[in-house]
Amino acid sequence: MENVQVTPAIITKQQLLNHWQGHRGLTRRVIEAFPEKDLFEFTIGGMRPFIMLAMEVTDLARGVKGMATGEWGTLQNHDSADTLPQSKEELLALWDDTTAFMNTYFAQINEEDFGKEIMAFGMYPGTILTTALYFIDNEVHHRGQGYVYLRALGIAPPAFYERPQI
Repeated sequence: MENVQVTPAIITKQQLLNHWQGHRGLTRRVIEAFPEKDLFEFTIGGMRPFIMLAMEVTDLARGVKGMATGEWGTLQNHDSADTLPQSKEELLALWDDTTAFMNTYFAQINEEDFGKEIMAFGMYPGTILTTALYFIDNEVHHRGQGYVYLRALGIAPPAFYERPQI
């Protein structure tokens, strides 16, 4: 695949990771706010339960390994309870493990490779940069669904602006 020249003129690689991890910290607080039962069962308008949304976000975040090594693997299908954590505690432990996993592999991405054309998970074309931005956008989108769920449950979600600034 072709390398497209990208110059990190606005933010650095570390600032991008910090921004992403700020979103992850906020999403973690959304997970914590859910009552255990509702994390697994509550839905509105045909949307998936938040556990499934959180697992999609987790799987995509683990795509940093593909960005660093070219080894993408495949995305999991979490339509079955067999592929989901069995408790909120398990989900939070996986979330924290994924955060450490991201830090390890993100550090291995060469800054000059952010313009490199890739095929994320063998099916999503883009560059490393546009793929990272999509993964962040996907998390924000699903966290927004979590906010709707929490509000419907009568729970005030965490303030969206309470995350580290780059």
